Amino acid sequence: MEFVISEDKSILDVARIHKEVTSVYWGTHRTLEETMSTIEKSICFGMYALSGEQIAYARMITDGLTMAYIMDVIIFDPNKGRGLGKKMIQYILDRADVGRVNTVALKTLDAHSFYESLGFKKVGDSKMWMSIERVKYD
Repeated sequence: MEFVISEDKSILDVARIHKEVTSVYWGTHRTLEETMSTIEKSICFGMYALSGEQIAYARMITDGLTMAYIMDVIIFDPNKGRGLGKKMIQYILDRADVGRVNTVALKTLDAHSFYESLGFKKVGDSKMWMSIERVKYD
């Protein structure tokens, strides 16, 4: 499937993002206003079919030096299972600012093997936290 990833917030399908985010365990409590706030305060990634239809979404916050935190990664039905999630995360990891940070982190309850295939490791005994650590502290 051919697609384009854009960081242009003005073309995000906010209603669809809200619908998709509130359909999964980590977003069921979010109001539309809260979804809009997360978009406003984050770097956002929309994945679009060549027709222009949005097919995936993710967001990230980072200081560009010590930490990048990836959140709300979601592939919209019926596009799941086509490798788009891996392409979205790889796009984020390939950004220059993310490449410079010491730690790239995320939380998941059910996609550990997916993120491990992209270089993330579980953090301690946490059931959810995963990270890529680029700096070792003694």
